[in-house]
Amino acid sequence: MMMPSRPVGELLREWRQRRSLSQLDLACRAEVSARHVSFLETGRSTPSRDMLLHLAEELDVPLRERNTLLVAAGFAPVYSENELDGPRMTAAREAVELVLSGHEPYPALAVDRHWHLVTANRAVGVLLEGIPGELLQPPINVLRLSLHPDGLGRRILNLEQWRAHVLARLQRQVSTTADATLAALLDELRGMGPVPSHAAEPDYAGVVVPLRIMTPRGVLSFIGTTTVFGTPVDITLAELAIESFFPADAATGEILRRAAAEAPRRSDA
Repeated sequence: MMMPSRPVGELLREWRQRRSLSQLDLACRAEVSARHVSFLETGRSTPSRDMLLHLAEELDVPLRERNTLLVAAGFAPVYSENELDGPRMTAAREAVELVLSGHEPYPALAVDRHWHLVTANRAVGVLLEGIPGELLQPPINVLRLSLHPDGLGRRILNLEQWRAHVLARLQRQVSTTADATLAALLDELRGMGPVPSHAAEPDYAGVVVPLRIMTPRGVLSFIGTTTVFGTPVDITLAELAIESFFPADAATGEILRRAAAEAPRRSDA
């Protein structure tokens, strides 16, 4: 059971400050008076359920933390949290699998809010060939695996560039969510210092940060995209992201198509 530990006004103030908004800024966005916002934050007024959800929407508070705000104000949580493999999530799970399988022969994977691997398509196996088994024991944290020196860290040819991208993205998540687990992961990954790049980094005109990996099949170069559910009202779906990788050059596409064609023969062996 979720137990409030702090006054709702204090939580609201923290979220407003985290978004770098003044009380007047929030009041204008929410179409209420700055006086009312001040009274809510100091506890002189108690927010209604609808007002609390309205302010949370304007502050872009994650669904999980919106439940925390509601409980702190004495209301019941409104956002459910269902396991992805549960009966209520059948349609969502099928949608995720459809996106992943439809992306083959290129790699795609789904991760939760802490970057733990939820599921992946078969093409991801090409990236993991030769990785020590102990690093592939669940739960697999894909960011840790990507920077770990015994994982993909020594294989990424533009590791310094990729590491900077990963840390910057994770820092934005920590700032947005105030998630303590993500903050601890960020500290851990910062401790994994970069190694010199194995080769010159290609110029992508500053429009993408590529991922270039040395694999047993050759060098693979990718650009990545992130897909999220557009209108989630379930916490699990709101925190789920699909990371898809596209070939950045013709050679990578050919290697992946060849690997996909060989996969049935390997599985039948």
